[in-house]
Amino acid sequence: MRAFHCLVCTAALLALAGCGTSRPPSPWISAPVRTTPPLTAEQAHDIAIHALGLVGTPYRYGGNTPDAGFDCSGLIGYVYRHQVGTPPPRTVAQLNSWGYPIDGGELRAGDLVVFGTGRQPSHAGIYVGEGRFVHAPSTGGTVRLDHLQSRYWARQDTAFRRP
Repeated sequence: MRAFHCLVCTAALLALAGCGTSRPPSPWISAPVRTTPPLTAEQAHDIAIHALGLVGTPYRYGGNTPDAGFDCSGLIGYVYRHQVGTPPPRTVAQLNSWGYPIDGGELRAGDLVVFGTGRQPSHAGIYVGEGRFVHAPSTGGTVRLDHLQSRYWARQDTAFRRP
Protein backbone atom coordinates (compact mmCIF):
# COMPACT_ATOMS: atom_id res chain seq x y z
CA MET A 1 0.00 0.00 0.00
CA ARG A 2 2.84 2.35 0.85
CA ALA A 3 4.42 1.79 -2.61
CA PHE A 4 1.08 2.62 -4.25
CA HIS A 5 0.83 5.83 -2.18
CA CYS A 6 4.35 6.91 -3.28
CA LEU A 7 3.49 6.15 -6.90
CA VAL A 8 0.36 8.33 -6.69
CA CYS A 9 2.31 11.19 -5.03
CA THR A 10 5.04 11.01 -7.67
CA ALA A 11 2.49 11.11 -10.49
CA ALA A 12 0.80 14.13 -8.90
CA LEU A 13 4.10 15.99 -8.56
CA LEU A 14 4.99 15.30 -12.19
CA ALA A 15 1.61 16.58 -13.31
CA LEU A 16 2.04 19.78 -11.28
CA ALA A 17 5.57 20.30 -12.59
CA GLY A 18 4.23 20.13 -16.13
CA CYS A 19 1.82 22.98 -15.37
CA GLY A 20 4.69 25.28 -14.46
CA THR A 21 6.43 24.93 -17.80
CA SER A 22 3.77 26.40 -20.08
CA ARG A 23 4.59 29.36 -22.33
CA PRO A 24 3.09 32.73 -21.46
CA PRO A 25 0.21 33.56 -23.80
CA SER A 26 0.59 36.07 -26.62
CA PRO A 27 -1.28 39.36 -26.27
CA TRP A 28 -5.03 39.09 -26.43
CA ILE A 29 -5.06 35.36 -27.30
CA SER A 30 -8.61 34.15 -27.33
CA ALA A 31 -10.33 30.89 -28.07
CA PRO A 32 -10.43 29.97 -31.76
CA VAL A 33 -13.61 30.71 -33.63
CA ARG A 34 -13.89 28.95 -36.99
CA THR A 35 -16.58 30.62 -39.05
CA THR A 36 -15.41 29.47 -42.49
CA PRO A 37 -13.33 26.61 -43.86
CA PRO A 38 -9.57 27.25 -43.70
CA LEU A 39 -8.27 29.46 -46.50
CA THR A 40 -6.54 27.80 -49.40
CA ALA A 41 -3.11 29.10 -50.44
CA GLU A 42 -4.75 30.61 -53.54
CA GLN A 43 -7.39 32.46 -51.46
CA ALA A 44 -4.70 33.78 -49.10
CA HIS A 45 -2.70 35.06 -52.09
CA ASP A 46 -5.80 36.68 -53.62
CA ILE A 47 -6.58 38.41 -50.30
CA ALA A 48 -3.08 39.92 -50.23
CA ILE A 49 -3.29 41.08 -53.85
CA HIS A 50 -6.73 42.63 -53.30
CA ALA A 51 -5.52 44.44 -50.16
CA LEU A 52 -2.47 45.78 -52.02
CA GLY A 53 -4.77 47.08 -54.77
CA LEU A 54 -6.56 49.26 -52.20
CA VAL A 55 -3.43 51.13 -51.11
CA GLY A 56 -4.12 54.86 -51.47
CA THR A 57 -7.85 54.63 -50.64
CA PRO A 58 -8.77 57.40 -48.13
CA TYR A 59 -9.25 56.59 -44.45
CA ARG A 60 -12.73 57.13 -43.07
CA TYR A 61 -13.87 56.09 -39.61
CA GLY A 62 -16.61 53.48 -40.06
CA GLY A 63 -15.87 53.24 -43.78
CA ASN A 64 -16.09 49.88 -45.51
CA THR A 65 -15.97 50.50 -49.28
CA PRO A 66 -13.40 52.01 -51.65
CA ASP A 67 -15.83 54.83 -52.56
CA ALA A 68 -16.59 55.73 -48.94
CA GLY A 69 -13.09 55.04 -47.60
CA PHE A 70 -11.97 52.52 -45.00
CA ASP A 71 -11.16 52.20 -41.37
CA CYS A 72 -8.94 49.25 -40.45
CA SER A 73 -11.68 46.70 -39.77
CA GLY A 74 -13.74 47.97 -42.71
CA LEU A 75 -10.79 47.31 -45.03
CA ILE A 76 -10.40 43.76 -43.70
CA GLY A 77 -14.13 43.12 -44.00
CA TYR A 78 -14.27 44.41 -47.56
CA VAL A 79 -11.34 42.30 -48.75
CA TYR A 80 -12.48 39.10 -47.05
CA ARG A 81 -16.09 39.53 -48.14
CA HIS A 82 -15.02 39.92 -51.79
CA GLN A 83 -12.34 37.23 -51.83
CA VAL A 84 -13.84 34.55 -49.57
CA GLY A 85 -17.53 35.43 -49.53
CA THR A 86 -17.83 35.50 -45.77
CA PRO A 87 -17.40 38.78 -43.92
CA PRO A 88 -15.31 38.74 -40.75
CA PRO A 89 -16.47 40.41 -37.54
CA ARG A 90 -16.65 44.22 -37.77
CA THR A 91 -14.59 45.45 -34.81
CA VAL A 92 -10.90 44.98 -34.01
CA ALA A 93 -11.80 43.36 -30.69
CA GLN A 94 -14.01 40.85 -32.54
CA LEU A 95 -11.37 40.27 -35.24
CA ASN A 96 -8.99 39.31 -32.46
CA SER A 97 -11.22 36.29 -31.75
CA TRP A 98 -11.70 35.30 -35.40
CA GLY A 99 -9.81 32.31 -36.71
CA TYR A 100 -6.83 30.91 -34.84
CA PRO A 101 -3.85 32.51 -33.10
CA ILE A 102 -0.52 31.82 -34.80
CA ASP A 103 3.11 32.63 -34.08
CA GLY A 104 4.84 35.35 -36.08
CA GLY A 105 7.08 32.74 -37.69
CA GLU A 106 4.02 31.08 -39.23
CA LEU A 107 2.67 34.20 -40.98
CA ARG A 108 1.51 33.88 -44.56
CA ALA A 109 -0.27 36.25 -46.91
CA GLY A 110 -3.89 36.80 -45.88
CA ASP A 111 -3.31 36.43 -42.13
CA LEU A 112 -4.40 39.22 -39.79
CA VAL A 113 -2.07 41.34 -37.69
CA VAL A 114 -3.66 42.86 -34.59
CA PHE A 115 -1.97 45.68 -32.66
CA GLY A 116 -2.34 47.60 -29.43
CA THR A 117 -0.53 48.92 -26.39
CA GLY A 118 -3.19 48.46 -23.72
CA ARG A 119 -5.55 45.80 -22.51
CA GLN A 120 -7.51 45.60 -25.77
CA PRO A 121 -6.32 45.53 -29.37
CA SER A 122 -6.84 48.82 -31.19
CA HIS A 123 -5.76 48.29 -34.81
CA ALA A 124 -5.55 45.54 -37.42
CA GLY A 125 -4.26 44.89 -40.92
CA ILE A 126 -3.76 42.17 -43.51
CA TYR A 127 -0.34 40.54 -43.80
CA VAL A 128 0.86 40.46 -47.41
CA GLY A 129 4.29 38.83 -47.08
CA GLU A 130 7.93 39.78 -46.58
CA GLY A 131 7.22 41.37 -43.20
CA ARG A 132 4.67 43.82 -44.62
CA PHE A 133 0.98 44.46 -44.03
CA VAL A 134 -1.77 46.63 -45.54
CA HIS A 135 -3.92 48.73 -43.21
CA ALA A 136 -6.05 51.87 -42.93
CA PRO A 137 -4.12 53.78 -40.27
CA SER A 138 -5.81 57.02 -39.21
CA THR A 139 -7.93 60.05 -39.94
CA GLY A 140 -6.48 62.10 -42.75
CA GLY A 141 -4.43 59.19 -44.05
CA THR A 142 -4.89 56.55 -46.70
CA VAL A 143 -4.70 52.78 -46.84
CA ARG A 144 -1.02 51.97 -46.93
CA LEU A 145 1.64 49.29 -46.89
CA ASP A 146 3.85 49.21 -43.77
CA HIS A 147 6.55 46.96 -42.37
CA LEU A 148 6.01 45.06 -39.11
CA GLN A 149 9.53 46.00 -37.99
CA SER A 150 9.17 49.74 -38.58
CA ARG A 151 9.93 51.86 -35.54
CA TYR A 152 6.27 52.50 -34.67
CA TRP A 153 4.78 49.03 -35.28
CA ALA A 154 7.63 47.13 -33.63
CA ARG A 155 6.79 48.89 -30.33
CA GLN A 156 3.17 47.69 -30.39
CA ASP A 157 1.92 44.50 -28.81
CA THR A 158 1.15 42.32 -31.81
CA ALA A 159 -0.97 39.20 -32.23
CA PHE A 160 -1.41 37.19 -35.41
CA ARG A 161 -4.60 35.42 -36.50
CA ARG A 162 -5.26 32.96 -39.29
CA PRO A 163 -8.90 33.13 -40.39
